[in-house]
Amino acid sequence: MSDSPRSDVEGSTLVKDADVAQDAQPHHGWLNRLYTGTGAFEVVGRRRFYYLLTGAIVLICLLSMVFRGFTLGIDFEGGTRIQLPAADNVSTEQVETVFSDTLGFEPVSVQTVGSGAAATVQVRSEALDAGQVDSVKTALFDAFQPVDGSGTATPNAISVSDVSETWGGQITQKALIALVVFLVIVSIYISIRYERDMALAALAALGFDLLVTAGVYSLVGFEVTPATVIGLLTILGFSLYDSVVVFDKVEENTRGILHLNRKTYAEQANLAVNQTLMRSINTTVIGVLPVLALMIVAVWLLGVGTLKDLALVQLVGMIVGAYSSIFFATPLLVTFKEKWGPVAAHTKKVLAKRAEAAQRGGGATPAVAVASKAPASVTPTPGSRPTGKRNKKRR
Repeated sequence: MSDSPRSDVEGSTLVKDADVAQDAQPHHGWLNRLYTGTGAFEVVGRRRFYYLLTGAIVLICLLSMVFRGFTLGIDFEGGTRIQLPAADNVSTEQVETVFSDTLGFEPVSVQTVGSGAAATVQVRSEALDAGQVDSVKTALFDAFQPVDGSGTATPNAISVSDVSETWGGQITQKALIALVVFLVIVSIYISIRYERDMALAALAALGFDLLVTAGVYSLVGFEVTPATVIGLLTILGFSLYDSVVVFDKVEENTRGILHLNRKTYAEQANLAVNQTLMRSINTTVIGVLPVLALMIVAVWLLGVGTLKDLALVQLVGMIVGAYSSIFFATPLLVTFKEKWGPVAAHTKKVLAKRAEAAQRGGGATPAVAVASKAPASVTPTPGSRPTGKRNKKRR
């Protein structure tokens, strides 16, 4: 395109965007840019930073799992669970003291579950034999006189159950089989519906979500139960859904891009992230709110351990899944594309044309209609309104 002004419609004059004083153009706040998805937030272009951040998160989680390990529930380690009604004269400290004085060692955990008349004190310990069970039941009854449903004080109000670690292992094995089948089906679907690189990026994001969720459990010390393992499978669907939505927009923005020389694949992918960013935030917030409500009901009102475990893993998984779909999956897809194949050659071609245009001093921006030529070339800042054509007479 020539650097000189040219005539457009009935006397209006066209000059380049670079000749328009960008400082005079209106600017929008980051909230407006976030809502409109104009591409002002650079995610793909800063993917090296997000790779380092993602790598640091993964490293912390791995170190925690190696050195801290997991707090496994009784379903995985096996043991004995003793349960008695909670009353005004029963506290977890007193129950722990009675247990220790009777058997000579401390229980693994003592906690109050539920509230009101349904509240109970649960004691978890290593596996006890019949003599130890009788001794601790007698000691607990003598100390607290628990009553049954009819209000009668009886040792039968204290329930004892033995849990084998085999059951938890079976649950884990079945969950792993389900996970492998899920990943295979997902890989085939994305490869057919989209392409191989998108499938690889989506699977990498899923692996990140699982690893970080497990790492958070190790760091904080949440107890791992079969409900936790099942909950891990539920967050995979959320993470995959979010990534596929972004990939769908990437596919739309990059369709036919190899035949054009104005934008690179990375720039269009970054635009897709911006256009779906608000949707991802809204989806995550809307998904997290009922999970928080479930945690409140499970922990403070009902004290149901299974609900608490499911809520914890879903809360962590949703937040991690939103991060991976925005800051990891799409940047990784662009990296795959630019390493090999026609996208890499197209990117080099576009950048070479821009460099050539810059050397000629003409820039690569289109002309716009203005009354007179501005003296200097100014790069638009993020959030500025596109200049476009002006002073065009309407017919």
